[in-house]
Amino acid sequence: MEILAFGVQADEKPLIERAFQGHHEVRGLHVFLNEDTAPIAAGHQVISTSVNCDLGAGVLESLAAGGTRMIAQRSTGFNNVDLKTAERLGLTVARVSSYSPHSVAEFAWALAMAVNRRIVRASNRTRDFDFRLDGLMGRDMHGRTAGVIGTGKIGEAFTRIAHGFGMRLLGWDVAENPACRDLGMTYVPKEQLLTESDLVSLHVPLLPETLRLIDGAALRTMRDDAILVNSSRGGLVDTAALVAELRAGRFTGVGLDVYEAEAGLFFLDKSLEAIEDDTLARLVTFPNVLVTSHQAYYTVDAVGQIIDTTVANVLDYTEGRRSENVLVPRS
Repeated sequence: MEILAFGVQADEKPLIERAFQGHHEVRGLHVFLNEDTAPIAAGHQVISTSVNCDLGAGVLESLAAGGTRMIAQRSTGFNNVDLKTAERLGLTVARVSSYSPHSVAEFAWALAMAVNRRIVRASNRTRDFDFRLDGLMGRDMHGRTAGVIGTGKIGEAFTRIAHGFGMRLLGWDVAENPACRDLGMTYVPKEQLLTESDLVSLHVPLLPETLRLIDGAALRTMRDDAILVNSSRGGLVDTAALVAELRAGRFTGVGLDVYEAEAGLFFLDKSLEAIEDDTLARLVTFPNVLVTSHQAYYTVDAVGQIIDTTVANVLDYTEGRRSENVLVPRS
């Protein structure tokens, strides 16, 4: 059986081909799945998708009509999948329930330190042989307060690094993590966390109740010199409200690896095109903002785990097994 994989990055392609070797053939496509590309999947019983693929009702209808019966999502997030439509159409959907939390936590810290110590600005200057220090002053993290919103596996890994810096630890989540408490974390209401934290990092999933969790009111609660990092899901932050606060001269730095309207932009080369998204275009002009293209997970360790789990999910489907990764079971 040939499996069609959408949204495969160049670095990822040989890993996928090697992982499926001896099981099934796999054809990796750089294009993302959407209503225009869905007909390509015709005749493929199993397809694999990435987080920026469109698996809305129209796409799922097209896939089902073309003979697709199983979708193996190569990500933890599945907010791009219409699960109710998938169930109605008899489509099995599986995801990767977990992978290396260190990949995302370490990258979140890379963003935090980059904006704190003005690394990008310093690098750009030295490439022009400008070695002045003006405007590059940062702050010690030691002794300051880290606010961690979401203390699951990734939030815990982020907290361990913050503990290593010698920071005061505040947490907010629907369920407390004993491991974080053991590190000295105090769980507080979200408003208190935002008010008292020098660094706020987001590690919660995107759900209806977390959509724009950091809205205008939340942003105004934060300290003027705070650092905000989002390496989870773009929809957690009201980007237009964030731009308004940045225009008012607030925040020491903002590091974003995700963006609420990233579909159709991230993972693609848009360097020769006019960007129609005015909010994103304005966002990247701020000198204290660093935007990366959803790459926090992108380590050989994490991607390898994602692919291995995807292979296991496909084999479970073809051999009639079911695991915790299944979102919509086989009908």
